[in-house]
Formats: sequence, structure tokens, C-alpha cells
Amino acid sequence: MSALPEPKLLTVPEVMSALRLSRFKVYDLIRSGELESITIGRARRVPADALDAFIAQLREDAA
Repeated sequence: MSALPEPKLLTVPEVMSALRLSRFKVYDLIRSGELESITIGRARRVPADALDAFIAQLREDAA
């Protein structure tokens, strides 16, 4: 039995969980352009690699 593939697009609640942040803060990061997102119809999604890039940028800024 194979494992499920990692999702390429994350929902806002998934990003909230991954970053341990509130819905307001995640949308604030999206609005400010700090966290890339796309819209499909009325659905907002964050590419998984954009989340990784955001975390990498935070780590770089902290160093």
C-alpha cells in the first residue's frame, strides 16, 4: 500500500495548522504578499513550495 502524495496546494486551514497561526494572520500574510497564494474560482490555495519558501525566508531573516 503506497502513501498518499503530499498535496501541492494547501487550504488556509492547513496553512494555519502548519504555521500555528490564526486565520486572520494567514490572510494578512497573503494580503501583504509575504505568503504566495492562488485563487481557483472562489477557493484560496497556498502552493506547498510557497509555504516552504516562506519558512526558509523567515529562517534566513532570523540568522
